[in-house]
Amino acid sequence: MTDWQARALTPAEAVRLVRSGQHVFLHGGCAAALPLEAALAERARELEGVTVYQMDKEGPEVLADPELAGHVRIRAFFLGAELRRAVAEDRADYLPVFLSDIPRFMRDGVFPIDVAVVQLSPPNAHGYCTLGTSLDVARQAVASARVVIAEINRQMPRTEGDTAVHLDELDAFVVTDRPVIEHRSPAITPEARAIGEQVAALVSDGATLQVGIGAIPDAVLAALHDKQDLGLHTEMFSDGVMTLVRAGVITNRRKALYTGKCVTSFVIGTRALYDFVDDCPDVLFFPSDVTNDTHLIRQHDDMVAINGALQVDWSGQVCADSIGPAIYSGIGGQMDFMRGAALARRGKAVIALPSTACHGTVSRIVPMLSPGAGVVTTRGHVHYVVTEYGTADLRGCTLNERAERLIAIAHPDHRGELRAQLAARRHVAPGGI
Repeated sequence: MTDWQARALTPAEAVRLVRSGQHVFLHGGCAAALPLEAALAERARELEGVTVYQMDKEGPEVLADPELAGHVRIRAFFLGAELRRAVAEDRADYLPVFLSDIPRFMRDGVFPIDVAVVQLSPPNAHGYCTLGTSLDVARQAVASARVVIAEINRQMPRTEGDTAVHLDELDAFVVTDRPVIEHRSPAITPEARAIGEQVAALVSDGATLQVGIGAIPDAVLAALHDKQDLGLHTEMFSDGVMTLVRAGVITNRRKALYTGKCVTSFVIGTRALYDFVDDCPDVLFFPSDVTNDTHLIRQHDDMVAINGALQVDWSGQVCADSIGPAIYSGIGGQMDFMRGAALARRGKAVIALPSTACHGTVSRIVPMLSPGAGVVTTRGHVHYVVTEYGTADLRGCTLNERAERLIAIAHPDHRGELRAQLAARRHVAPGGI
């Protein structure tokens, strides 16, 4: 291979390829191409009407700067803290969409991509880089874009699966040598630990898991060390999965698909995790329309999908992306995995959440979702709801039975009021809620 580095540009030179009116995709997760984003923010002042598509990502949201209004507007599939503020102030937009649908919408032109801005690992001897820690929807963005601009970072791990991008596919690139952004999950609280133990009780030996990141997923993983031959088919994972693989708990021996392999779409965590997936043939990265395909998910016997929520109402409706009308995060892949797990033989679709918010003053188990709240997972899709006070099995339950079971796992300080509300509602509408 010739000296590929001779083709490298500066970030300012690379982003000169972006034009007014174009649709630009930004790599998400911990793979954000921050030097290129910073250069694009500077270039944006010379442009008009640029639309940016992005997943949630670590690092600063420089393109959400209020001074760039009219030059750039972000359309986000998932929100972090900075974008929540931008959306609330009408400086950015939220796109509610299943993660599994995004690649198809890119192919079909629903989400047109003119330029893809991504971060890659260095090329191998054959000229193939990889999309590193975040494949998700970036694979299709690169395929759909007419122009691909890359940051080739010497510290980005090489990942296995459908991750390869050849140097010849790049229209411009810069070369960096900087640490990949790390994400450290919050400490596991006693509340999260109790939830983790409740969820772990639903996981049988040989089960295949879908689990995310955060205190509750970490608590679930920490409670699984006495299990045997677990598998992993998930859209994302963090350091807790690595710990279980090294402990011999996750072996993937009993998985129906990709036996012996962890399957994921992206990872977010510490440098130790990035070193773990680097050039590792036992961890396969696939696009989100593969990892989140319900047809594939359902083929795993004992599939357990573990997802979070902000509110659950008495009927089992789950709000996971907003607090009232204020968008908090995104739909993501929750419904993909909840339905896939529900269809699997002996599968379990689990919603796990703390019983309260606002330091215990607000119950997350409610008679009705807050006005303006969105339903991410319907009452017909949820099997189990778990709080630190227990597990509510909603399968086969009437509306009244669901209410009673959910109140039983609400915080004790709120159960009395919830029961009074249920009694009052039954009085107004006998036989139902």
